[in-house]
Amino acid sequence: MSESPYSSSSQATVSLADEETTLRVVTDTVFGLWTAVNNLTRLRPSRRTRYRVTIFGSARTKPGHWAYDEVRRMAAGLTTLGCDIVTGGGPGLMEAANQGARQAQGPSRTQSTGIRVDLPFEQESNAFVEQAYVHQTFFTRLHHFVLMSDAYVVVPGGIGTALESLMVWQLLQVRHLRDTPLVFVGAMWGGLVDWARTHMLRPGNELISAPDLEIPRCVNGADEAIAIIREHHARWQSDAGAQPAEERTH
Repeated sequence: MSESPYSSSSQATVSLADEETTLRVVTDTVFGLWTAVNNLTRLRPSRRTRYRVTIFGSARTKPGHWAYDEVRRMAAGLTTLGCDIVTGGGPGLMEAANQGARQAQGPSRTQSTGIRVDLPFEQESNAFVEQAYVHQTFFTRLHHFVLMSDAYVVVPGGIGTALESLMVWQLLQVRHLRDTPLVFVGAMWGGLVDWARTHMLRPGNELISAPDLEIPRCVNGADEAIAIIREHHARWQSDAGAQPAEERTH
């Protein structure tokens, strides 16, 4: 196969006045960078020494709301198990989760982490984030969540929370993620799964398989979510020293 004249390996000089060729050079370079990043993210530590639970949820829920208090309590309970807590680093239920992690008396070295995206109306991480990362795009931020997380808990949220949870659901469906709990907390997410069952499993026009609907675990509250993560965390503790990370994520 002949090499494209626009590939990054070509030594031909390109004038910026040639807009079409310039665009192709930029496009080829960007795709080359994506290939390099994807190749690097194949690398995994031989042993996982931290168990991280990502909590996705609304940025709009205020302190004092029952959901804020419930998420804070849930994060505190997970922290006492020895789980690091990871959120989007912003306000609302993300802040509640980071706050619960900071205030809990967990084992030493547990962390409260925020993975932010640069938005004009959310300039800083919430005050309870101990380790912060900032991304320029939602695309790279979502990838970061996938690389870091051993389990996901989805609490009430809007379009961003739905995007995050559906992406994880899809990665589990196609087995790019394995043995990774996805827990939906609250009636709104049970309604989403019911909607998928009604419209995606319509007889004669099945758009998914029935087992796909069993991937998310739908629960009513914090205690049920903690119980699911506790069980998975216990298994992780028993075999983390022997199980290569690549057997769990792809």
